[in-house]
Amino acid sequence: MAIGIAKELGAEIISFDSRQFYQEIPIGTAAPTEAERSEVPHHFILDRSIHQPLNAADFAKEALNQIENLHQKHDQVVLVGGSGLYIKALLEGFDEMPDISPELRESIQQEYADKGLEFLQSEIQAQDPNYAAEVDLQNPQRLMRALEVIRESGQPYSSFRKSSKRELNFKVQHFGLSMDRSKLYDRINRRVGIMVDLGLIEEAQALIDYQDINALQTVGYKELFPYFEGKYDLKTALEEIRKNSRRYAKRQITWFKRDASINWVESDNWQAILKDL
Repeated sequence: MAIGIAKELGAEIISFDSRQFYQEIPIGTAAPTEAERSEVPHHFILDRSIHQPLNAADFAKEALNQIENLHQKHDQVVLVGGSGLYIKALLEGFDEMPDISPELRESIQQEYADKGLEFLQSEIQAQDPNYAAEVDLQNPQRLMRALEVIRESGQPYSSFRKSSKRELNFKVQHFGLSMDRSKLYDRINRRVGIMVDLGLIEEAQALIDYQDINALQTVGYKELFPYFEGKYDLKTALEEIRKNSRRYAKRQITWFKRDASINWVESDNWQAILKDL
């Protein structure tokens, strides 16, 4: 849909998918193919390594510069993606996060190593229930980051994410794509099989030495690493990917449904978007 709209507008595309940035993981993140990218110029797609992580605040800075550059050539820019935190950072901004001492970071990492994921989950749920309600509670990197800020500042992590809205020098129109839930889940289930056929297992296996990197704390990879270590069989790993993908989609829907500025349209009806632009 983004490609079709961009072609109609003579625009370029900026992705705010927080995993499609990375060159090493195109299959598991369903990044646009080379053929798709040849139809319309894309930005923030497979443009850096997993060893060069891009957090939401830094993405916002880079993307705002890119939007300004593109507006020198085009009246409109198409942004597309599903990472709510990244588009929020871009359009609204964040408060400055406190600096974290290396000692505190190391101690939290050690607590996680000793006590496991349930420890991080319980800490965040107790100390910042607002953030616990929206974060992926299966992602230890995000939980440790939040816990660092909470302990360093004595304030909930969510309190640093309520900046007054950023002043933008361009107009923003928000559209969300809706789909019948059963159809969505069926497509998710089928897509896992397609990704396996494209080489997902081989892609993940090549990255096993880097499995602790934040970019790989991602559905499609974190379920395969235990399979490679013999903790369960491939059938179980693929079912976990399907299950966690469905859960992630549900969280995305919940996140974006809270935004009253979003116009919801059927996922195949891009003409409905064009007529409002």
